Amino acid sequence: MTDIDIDSYWEYGDPAASEALFRSLLSAVQGDARLELLTQIARTYSLRGQFVDAHRLLDEVAAQLPGAGARPHVRYRLEQGRTFNSSGETEPAREQFMAAWEQAAAAELVGLAVDAAHMLAITYTGTPTAIDWNQRGLALARSATDPKAQELIPAMLNNSAWDLHDMGRLEEALLLFTEAQEAWTARAKPQRIRVAKWSVARCLRSLGRYEDALQRQLELAADYRAAKLVDGYVYEEIAENLEALGRVDEARPYFAQAFVELGKDAWFVQHEAARLASLHARAELE
Repeated sequence: MTDIDIDSYWEYGDPAASEALFRSLLSAVQGDARLELLTQIARTYSLRGQFVDAHRLLDEVAAQLPGAGARPHVRYRLEQGRTFNSSGETEPAREQFMAAWEQAAAAELVGLAVDAAHMLAITYTGTPTAIDWNQRGLALARSATDPKAQELIPAMLNNSAWDLHDMGRLEEALLLFTEAQEAWTARAKPQRIRVAKWSVARCLRSLGRYEDALQRQLELAADYRAAKLVDGYVYEEIAENLEALGRVDEARPYFAQAFVELGKDAWFVQHEAARLASLHARAELE
């Protein structure tokens, strides 16, 4: 095996399993393909917060890059950038993503160039610059047949929608949230579709369209139940809309359910303590 479709082997929800799979492939490849695999193993470390290990492996890759082709160079830049960004080092991340963008564009590696634009936008989240970079990535992806470029389209639409939402440009945001939902639907990704539907409804609440937002969240809750899943964010939104409509007594049990479910999320507990406390208070839990 001299070349592999690395992206097809990824299971982003299970970085440890992805690492094991990538390591099992190492003995079958050499040269540039091996270097690319190593960058993806580093990414599995980054996704698990193991930033020292990620940088150590990427340093090993860097030592082998002289004489390598463009793809390993770009992959190396992307994963260095992601590792920096995930550890809160925005400026060095941005430098790596910019280098990846320039190298990928020069080598006509469209999928990787779109990935770089996508990541540059993330480093500028909530600003017009983020929207500009996503637009550059979207323009490139929409004109390409590269599967990786195509796969990033809904994510870039979603991210731009949130940037617009956070900037108060709500009508524009709603259009992109809706477009992102359509893009995920076309790709038949059930959980992504659910998240996209939630985002559309969340934007409707920001627009003061509480009845519409409530109905959509209630339908989404039923969808989750049918799939034997639970989502605390959906309960939270149902409660917020009911409260906004003056239906406070009806909202309380949903605030309680949101508190219970989101309280199981370690990230939410750590980063959204005030929000969790608000859910508890409005549920009137003892």
